[in-house]
Amino acid sequence: MADTVGSDRLRRAQGVVVGSAVGDALGAPFEFGLPGAFSARFPEPGAADEMCGGGGWDPGEATDDTQMAVLVAESLLEHGGLELPDIFDRFQQWAAADPKDIGLQTEAVLTNGMPWDLAAAIHFQTNMYAAGNGSLMRAATSAVYFASAGRQATMDAARRIAALTHGDRAAWEGTAVFHELVRVALEGGDPLAALPDTLAHHVHPDHRDRYAAVLAPDWHPSQATEFNGAVWPCLGSAVWALRTTAGFTDAVRAAVDLGGDTDTVAAVTGGLAGAVHGVDAVPDAWTAPLHVPLPGSDGRVLRLPELLALAHRLAG
Repeated sequence: MADTVGSDRLRRAQGVVVGSAVGDALGAPFEFGLPGAFSARFPEPGAADEMCGGGGWDPGEATDDTQMAVLVAESLLEHGGLELPDIFDRFQQWAAADPKDIGLQTEAVLTNGMPWDLAAAIHFQTNMYAAGNGSLMRAATSAVYFASAGRQATMDAARRIAALTHGDRAAWEGTAVFHELVRVALEGGDPLAALPDTLAHHVHPDHRDRYAAVLAPDWHPSQATEFNGAVWPCLGSAVWALRTTAGFTDAVRAAVDLGGDTDTVAAVTGGLAGAVHGVDAVPDAWTAPLHVPLPGSDGRVLRLPELLALAHRLAG
């Protein structure tokens, strides 16, 4: 690392990738649970067994959120950029390998027999609902990769990757906002301060008001009009957790404690909080058991060293 600025950016980039994976694994055992379940079990931060596992997940085991993020990352790195058919093919191979968890909408798109550039659109035309958080959940790695390309490029890439599985533009816009917030943080800026301009000038007008509502400074997840498995309240909850806490640990704990789709809300929160606070803020007790199985990849499992190296390569 050539200088202090480069070193700081790298630690933030690693914070995005590792932070998202940690949030995913921490939240997985509490998925679809009630609000407050995590803090009821672990009232004080720092308990050695917070990464507890359960609900079919081993302690520290990441879910489809992180698995798909790794697939995106490896495609970007192997092709030196965005190769959408390849990402879709990797998703299909993964889905065919019987992962422990896969979103219903994502599974339907990946298995409907349509080509990569039609599968999500046809699914949306048929079902008229595709605004789940499944494209947002996997965006940590692509957000790091495209951050250095600037705002327009990173937001465009987010939309294009999201559209592989989600035909509703709402999912595209939420993923694009996440990409932009990560970009700002990696450059040393305040992602929360960047929200007004991002919403006013860089979010599609048809979706601006809904995102402005859930990303407002006075919004609370209890005000959500949809389950946080939808993309709007998921992103809004992650931004709320970042805004109302002072550090990585408290942000992710707050996200898990919201209940509902805890692994994804915490993964998105962990990505944002990692971008702001850096990888050194992620507790060792959370990273030590962290592991990312990759169904369809000959039994490969990524742990902390591999995730750090992956983030380093993504950050360039």
